[in-house]
Amino acid sequence: MNNIFLKNIGLIDGSKANIRIADGKIKKIAPCGKDLTPEAGEEVVDCNRKVAVPGFINMHTHAAMTLMRGVGEDMRLEEWLDHIWAIEAKLDAPFIYWGTKVACLEMIKTGTTTFNDQYWFSPSAHLAASEMGVRDAVSYVFLDHFKPEEAQRQKEQCIQMHETVKGWDARSIFTIGIHAVYTNSEKTILWATEYARKHGLKIHIHVGESEKEDLDCKAAHGGLSPVEYLDSLGVLGPDVIAAHTLWISEKDIEILGKRHVNCVHNINSNTKLSSGYKFKWKELSDAGANVCIGTDGCASSNNLDILEAMKTTALFQKAWRKDPSEMPLPKLLEMATINGAKAFGLRTGLIKEGYDADIQIIDTDSSFFLSPAPFLANFIYSAHSDSVSSLISGGKFVMRGRNVVGEKEILKGARTVLNEIILR
Repeated sequence: MNNIFLKNIGLIDGSKANIRIADGKIKKIAPCGKDLTPEAGEEVVDCNRKVAVPGFINMHTHAAMTLMRGVGEDMRLEEWLDHIWAIEAKLDAPFIYWGTKVACLEMIKTGTTTFNDQYWFSPSAHLAASEMGVRDAVSYVFLDHFKPEEAQRQKEQCIQMHETVKGWDARSIFTIGIHAVYTNSEKTILWATEYARKHGLKIHIHVGESEKEDLDCKAAHGGLSPVEYLDSLGVLGPDVIAAHTLWISEKDIEILGKRHVNCVHNINSNTKLSSGYKFKWKELSDAGANVCIGTDGCASSNNLDILEAMKTTALFQKAWRKDPSEMPLPKLLEMATINGAKAFGLRTGLIKEGYDADIQIIDTDSSFFLSPAPFLANFIYSAHSDSVSSLISGGKFVMRGRNVVGEKEILKGARTVLNEIILR
């Protein structure tokens, strides 16, 4: 692995520094003019008018849905799910591989270095991510539709798939996905949770995404909300990544905080499917939960752009709370970076010595950054993701000057599997 020396690069606080990257880590950061100069063999990158930002961590995706954009527009969540499940019945491993390749291409171009996925054929998704050079967390997904024979098949398949993980690279993460309380039997939820904890795996589950989910759960489980129901089963804990947590009560917030659950906000998907927008990030954080940001899949959010999700998150918080001071910029950045790292116990999400070198290099030589305003204000509220000039993931360049190796081949492969699915 070639060492990289980022020369004269800006930092978020407005200062400038030289950064040495070696063995996939940020080895040294020193203010410009101090005792840090390039060593023999290092690749020196002139970063004049560039700023280093931690790579984004997208904490909830269905990556291969990049090939399903626009297939279920103007539908509520429940109607949309029926439509999507009919399409997913046709999917195969090549579709997931190429769909995830497209997702990784898009995430690289929008500054994401780690993504937490819950979708089918996860070994194919992992292979795609590994080839693209980004860190993946992929699930075996339990969704038994309350059918005992299907539950048994999925248990056996999960065990088999977990065996294959032993050959994966160190930057990849295998998790247990439990789709939701309304798609799985209690026995399956308990088995999957026990299996995850026995093997030290994270649990990735949809929770409190819609009002209907909340009402149906209360009707089916003696008035318990999805959060209360999962807590009664002993599922919730700091190893749980709960996507959405939108329809939650004060009691739910107390539980999620007490259990230190990782709660993922997906504003674009939630609003587009008309699921809601009053996400209680502040209340959850104050209670003890770890709050992160995700995009959801492209069949509902239509893109994987975390920067866009950050801006939309802030705007909705300010609007519904009627308070422009809500969702301050530093907190917003934490939700998109370090909080995701905390959820997985990773040393990334900060530009800091000893941390993984997952770094966006932002080009500020544009009209969006002319203002003397703080960098984060211009970056999040004014600029777009095409300001991400280059991206370093795990100490390697995966994009330089907006160019990603193999982009045309990825699009060609995606078109091929799309045509096959359409014919099917």
